[in-house]
Amino acid sequence: MARTMTRTTTTADEAPPHAPEDAGQPPSLFPPYRSTVDRSPRQPLIEIPQTLTERTGPAENLMGPARADLTTQHAGVPIGQRIVVSGRVLDEQRRPVASTVMEIWQANAAGRYIHVADQWNAPIDPNFTGAGLVVTDAEGRYQYTTIRPGAYPWGNHENAWRPAHIHLSLLGPAFATRLVTQMYFPDDPLIEIDPIAGAVPEPYRQRMVARFDIATTRASFALGYLFDVVLRGHAATPFEDRHE
Repeated sequence: MARTMTRTTTTADEAPPHAPEDAGQPPSLFPPYRSTVDRSPRQPLIEIPQTLTERTGPAENLMGPARADLTTQHAGVPIGQRIVVSGRVLDEQRRPVASTVMEIWQANAAGRYIHVADQWNAPIDPNFTGAGLVVTDAEGRYQYTTIRPGAYPWGNHENAWRPAHIHLSLLGPAFATRLVTQMYFPDDPLIEIDPIAGAVPEPYRQRMVARFDIATTRASFALGYLFDVVLRGHAATPFEDRHE
Protein backbone atom coordinates (compact mmCIF):
# COMPACT_ATOMS: atom_id res chain seq x y z
CA MET A 1 0.00 0.00 0.00
CA ALA A 2 1.79 3.07 -1.26
CA ARG A 3 1.54 6.33 0.64
CA THR A 4 2.79 9.64 -0.69
CA MET A 5 4.08 11.89 2.07
CA THR A 6 3.57 15.51 1.05
CA ARG A 7 3.02 18.54 3.23
CA THR A 8 -0.51 19.84 3.49
CA THR A 9 -1.74 23.09 5.02
CA THR A 10 -3.49 23.38 8.32
CA THR A 11 -6.72 25.33 7.96
CA ALA A 12 -7.79 27.10 4.81
CA ASP A 13 -8.36 30.42 6.57
CA GLU A 14 -5.24 30.39 8.76
CA ALA A 15 -2.27 28.99 6.85
CA PRO A 16 -0.35 31.54 4.77
CA PRO A 17 0.16 30.69 1.09
CA HIS A 18 3.42 28.95 0.30
CA ALA A 19 4.24 28.51 3.99
CA PRO A 20 7.85 27.38 4.49
CA GLU A 21 8.41 23.73 5.23
CA ASP A 22 8.65 23.02 8.93
CA ALA A 23 11.77 21.08 9.89
CA GLY A 24 9.58 18.39 11.43
CA GLN A 25 7.49 17.77 8.32
CA PRO A 26 8.41 14.96 5.89
CA PRO A 27 9.68 16.10 2.47
CA SER A 28 7.74 15.33 -0.70
CA LEU A 29 10.77 13.43 -2.03
CA PHE A 30 12.44 10.92 0.28
CA PRO A 31 14.24 8.30 -1.90
CA PRO A 32 14.35 5.51 0.74
CA TYR A 33 10.53 5.60 0.54
CA ARG A 34 10.32 4.51 -3.10
CA SER A 35 6.83 5.73 -3.88
CA THR A 36 7.91 9.33 -3.35
CA VAL A 37 10.37 9.05 -6.23
CA ASP A 38 7.47 8.58 -8.65
CA ARG A 39 4.89 10.73 -6.89
CA SER A 40 6.75 13.78 -5.65
CA PRO A 41 6.28 17.01 -7.68
CA ARG A 42 8.75 17.62 -10.50
CA GLN A 43 7.67 21.21 -11.13
CA PRO A 44 6.96 24.15 -8.80
CA LEU A 45 3.56 23.89 -7.16
CA ILE A 46 0.71 26.03 -8.47
CA GLU A 47 -1.50 27.63 -5.89
CA ILE A 48 -5.21 27.16 -6.60
CA PRO A 49 -7.26 29.66 -4.59
CA GLN A 50 -9.93 27.96 -2.54
CA THR A 51 -13.54 28.94 -3.06
CA LEU A 52 -15.98 29.84 -0.29
CA THR A 53 -17.59 26.41 -0.63
CA GLU A 54 -14.23 24.71 -0.05
CA ARG A 55 -13.45 26.84 3.01
CA THR A 56 -16.77 26.47 4.78
CA GLY A 57 -18.58 23.55 6.40
CA PRO A 58 -18.91 22.40 9.01
CA ALA A 59 -17.44 19.11 7.83
CA GLU A 60 -18.71 17.14 10.84
CA ASN A 61 -22.28 17.52 9.59
CA LEU A 62 -21.35 15.61 6.43
CA MET A 63 -19.55 12.70 8.08
CA GLY A 64 -22.44 10.93 9.80
CA PRO A 65 -22.56 9.85 13.45
CA ALA A 66 -19.43 9.20 15.49
CA ARG A 67 -18.05 5.66 15.45
CA ALA A 68 -15.75 5.83 18.45
CA ASP A 69 -15.67 2.12 19.35
CA LEU A 70 -14.14 0.03 16.58
CA THR A 71 -14.57 -3.13 18.66
CA THR A 72 -18.39 -3.15 18.71
CA GLN A 73 -19.23 -2.66 15.03
CA HIS A 74 -20.00 -6.31 14.31
CA ALA A 75 -21.82 -9.26 15.86
CA GLY A 76 -18.72 -10.72 17.50
CA VAL A 77 -15.69 -9.46 19.41
CA PRO A 78 -12.55 -8.79 17.36
CA ILE A 79 -9.31 -10.62 18.09
CA GLY A 80 -6.44 -8.70 19.66
CA GLN A 81 -5.38 -6.41 22.47
CA ARG A 82 -8.03 -3.76 23.15
CA ILE A 83 -6.69 -0.23 23.52
CA VAL A 84 -8.18 3.18 24.30
CA VAL A 85 -6.58 6.17 22.58
CA SER A 86 -7.33 9.67 23.81
CA GLY A 87 -5.84 13.11 23.38
CA ARG A 88 -6.46 16.65 22.24
CA VAL A 89 -6.28 18.54 18.97
CA LEU A 90 -4.43 21.83 19.59
CA ASP A 91 -3.30 24.87 17.63
CA GLU A 92 0.19 26.39 17.70
CA GLN A 93 -0.56 28.12 21.01
CA ARG A 94 -1.79 24.80 22.43
CA ARG A 95 -5.34 26.09 22.49
CA PRO A 96 -8.03 23.45 21.93
CA VAL A 97 -9.53 23.06 18.46
CA ALA A 98 -13.15 22.02 18.85
CA SER A 99 -15.37 20.23 16.31
CA THR A 100 -12.45 18.61 14.49
CA VAL A 101 -13.49 15.46 12.65
CA MET A 102 -10.96 12.66 13.12
CA GLU A 103 -11.23 9.67 10.79
CA ILE A 104 -9.48 6.48 11.96
CA TRP A 105 -8.33 3.56 9.84
CA GLN A 106 -5.95 0.73 10.56
CA ALA A 107 -4.99 -2.91 10.04
CA ASN A 108 -6.31 -5.63 12.32
CA ALA A 109 -4.30 -7.43 15.03
CA ALA A 110 -2.65 -9.59 12.36
CA GLY A 111 -1.62 -6.59 10.27
CA ARG A 112 -4.28 -7.13 7.58
CA TYR A 113 -6.47 -4.41 6.07
CA ILE A 114 -10.00 -4.95 4.80
CA HIS A 115 -8.97 -3.89 1.30
CA VAL A 116 -8.84 -5.71 -2.01
CA ALA A 117 -5.22 -4.61 -2.50
CA ASP A 118 -4.10 -6.25 0.74
CA GLN A 119 -3.50 -9.89 -0.15
CA TRP A 120 -0.65 -10.93 2.12
CA ASN A 121 -0.99 -14.19 4.05
CA ALA A 122 -2.58 -12.95 7.28
CA PRO A 123 -6.11 -13.63 8.54
CA ILE A 124 -9.02 -11.27 8.04
CA ASP A 125 -11.02 -10.66 11.20
CA PRO A 126 -14.74 -10.72 10.31
CA ASN A 127 -15.47 -8.71 13.44
CA PHE A 128 -13.07 -5.87 12.73
CA THR A 129 -13.30 -3.43 9.84
CA GLY A 130 -10.64 -1.02 11.11
CA ALA A 131 -12.49 2.25 10.45
CA GLY A 132 -13.90 4.77 12.90
CA LEU A 133 -14.69 8.44 13.40
CA VAL A 134 -14.74 10.85 16.34
CA VAL A 135 -15.30 14.60 16.73
CA THR A 136 -13.39 16.71 19.26
CA ASP A 137 -15.37 18.39 22.04
CA ALA A 138 -15.20 22.02 23.18
CA GLU A 139 -11.83 21.32 24.85
CA GLY A 140 -10.41 19.68 21.74
CA ARG A 141 -10.57 16.24 23.35
CA TYR A 142 -11.23 12.95 21.59
CA GLN A 143 -11.23 9.28 22.56
CA TYR A 144 -11.77 6.01 20.74
CA THR A 145 -11.52 2.30 21.50
CA THR A 146 -9.92 -0.13 19.08
CA ILE A 147 -7.57 -3.10 18.68
CA ARG A 148 -3.81 -2.64 18.61
CA PRO A 149 -2.84 -3.22 14.97
CA GLY A 150 -0.17 -5.66 13.88
CA ALA A 151 2.89 -5.09 11.71
CA TYR A 152 2.74 -6.09 8.05
CA PRO A 153 5.12 -6.52 5.10
CA TRP A 154 5.21 -4.09 2.20
CA GLY A 155 7.09 -3.95 -1.06
CA ASN A 156 9.32 -0.94 -0.53
CA HIS A 157 12.53 -2.96 -0.15
CA GLU A 158 13.71 -6.45 0.76
CA ASN A 159 12.14 -7.79 3.98
CA ALA A 160 10.34 -4.49 4.59
CA TRP A 161 7.81 -4.34 7.44
CA ARG A 162 5.63 -1.45 8.56
CA PRO A 163 5.53 -0.84 12.31
CA ALA A 164 2.18 -1.01 14.06
CA HIS A 165 0.35 2.25 13.36
CA ILE A 166 -3.03 3.92 13.16
CA HIS A 167 -3.90 6.40 10.41
CA LEU A 168 -5.63 9.61 11.49
CA SER A 169 -7.28 12.01 9.07
CA LEU A 170 -8.33 15.36 10.54
CA LEU A 171 -10.90 17.66 8.96
CA GLY A 172 -11.38 21.24 10.08
CA PRO A 173 -14.24 23.51 8.98
CA ALA A 174 -14.30 21.98 5.49
CA PHE A 175 -12.90 19.11 3.41
CA ALA A 176 -10.18 21.41 2.01
CA THR A 177 -8.62 21.51 5.49
CA ARG A 178 -7.75 17.80 5.62
CA LEU A 179 -4.59 16.68 7.39
CA VAL A 180 -3.31 13.10 7.64
CA THR A 181 -0.81 11.58 10.05
CA GLN A 182 0.14 8.20 11.55
CA MET A 183 0.25 7.28 15.22
CA TYR A 184 2.92 4.78 16.24
CA PHE A 185 3.39 2.85 19.49
CA PRO A 186 6.25 3.27 21.97
CA ASP A 187 9.21 0.87 21.98
CA ASP A 188 8.44 -0.54 18.51
CA PRO A 189 11.81 -1.55 16.94
CA LEU A 190 10.36 -1.32 13.42
CA ILE A 191 9.99 2.47 13.65
CA GLU A 192 13.75 2.97 13.37
CA ILE A 193 13.99 1.01 10.10
CA ASP A 194 10.77 2.23 8.49
CA PRO A 195 11.30 4.69 5.59
CA ILE A 196 7.91 6.35 6.07
CA ALA A 197 8.58 7.15 9.73
CA GLY A 198 12.22 7.83 8.81
CA ALA A 199 11.18 10.61 6.44
CA VAL A 200 10.53 12.63 9.59
CA PRO A 201 13.86 13.53 11.23
CA GLU A 202 14.56 13.08 14.89
CA PRO A 203 13.52 14.42 17.35
CA TYR A 204 10.33 15.34 15.48
CA ARG A 205 9.58 11.67 14.78
CA GLN A 206 8.66 11.18 18.42
CA ARG A 207 5.68 13.49 17.91
CA MET A 208 4.04 10.61 16.03
CA VAL A 209 4.57 8.11 18.87
CA ALA A 210 1.78 7.70 21.44
CA ARG A 211 2.49 7.48 25.17
CA PHE A 212 1.25 4.67 27.38
CA ASP A 213 -1.04 6.11 30.06
CA ILE A 214 -2.16 4.15 33.10
CA ALA A 215 -4.89 6.71 33.85
CA THR A 216 -6.48 6.04 30.45
CA THR A 217 -6.04 2.28 30.87
CA ARG A 218 -9.27 0.52 31.83
CA ALA A 219 -8.86 -2.20 34.43
CA SER A 220 -9.32 -5.71 33.07
CA PHE A 221 -10.39 -4.28 29.69
CA ALA A 222 -7.95 -2.18 27.65
CA LEU A 223 -4.55 -0.49 27.70
CA GLY A 224 -4.57 3.30 27.39
CA TYR A 225 -2.51 5.60 25.18
CA LEU A 226 -2.31 9.39 24.85
CA PHE A 227 -1.75 11.14 21.53
CA ASP A 228 -2.11 14.90 21.09
CA VAL A 229 -2.24 16.41 17.60
CA VAL A 230 -0.74 19.90 17.20
CA LEU A 231 -1.81 21.53 13.94
CA ARG A 232 0.82 24.24 13.53
CA GLY A 233 3.86 25.87 15.06
CA HIS A 234 7.18 24.68 16.44
CA ALA A 235 5.58 21.61 18.07
CA ALA A 236 3.41 20.61 15.08
CA THR A 237 2.65 16.95 14.50
CA PRO A 238 4.26 15.67 11.27
CA PHE A 239 1.61 15.28 8.59
CA GLU A 240 1.37 13.43 5.33
CA ASP A 241 -0.94 13.17 2.35
CA ARG A 242 -2.01 9.57 1.70
CA HIS A 243 -2.86 7.85 -1.57
CA GLU A 244 -3.57 4.12 -1.79
